Amino acid sequence: MSERPLRIEVTCLGNICRSPMAHVVLEQRLADAGLADDVVVTSSGTGGWHEGEPMDERAATALTAAGYDPSRHRARTFTTDTYAEADLMLAMDARNHADMTELAPTVADAERVRMFRSFDPEAAPGDDEVEDPWYGGAEGFQQVLAMVERTSDAVVAAVPRLRADLTG
Repeated sequence: MSERPLRIEVTCLGNICRSPMAHVVLEQRLADAGLADDVVVTSSGTGGWHEGEPMDERAATALTAAGYDPSRHRARTFTTDTYAEADLMLAMDARNHADMTELAPTVADAERVRMFRSFDPEAAPGDDEVEDPWYGGAEGFQQVLAMVERTSDAVVAAVPRLRADLTG
């Protein structure tokens, strides 16, 4: 690889449910596609309450049952510095998107924030959020996992276009 890796950040509220699930799945799907050296995936939360903690046990259980390894995750906080560390930032919901763009150093930086599900082939207009499963049971985590898997596949397919658009 002669170019630097494309850097993608996935972000939710606390970085213990949705964004770490997306991080783990996207990273694995990229590796499966032979793109592990071409794309670096990180994740964070707009709130810092869980900084340094592993992901929610229910999220880890859903990932493990599906054959993924959630063990390396430690929660991080999205900050203004994230703009220097990532080419594309993907928000899990509208509130995350607003919080992220509020921290953007420039308008051009804010334009690099998109909704994660903007890549989801099953997303309909007005249906672009990954619902937070925190307050529910295992079924919510399974729904998030299914959404994350199909959206991650679409992100992987978009890597050549994203590289051209974001890293010139």
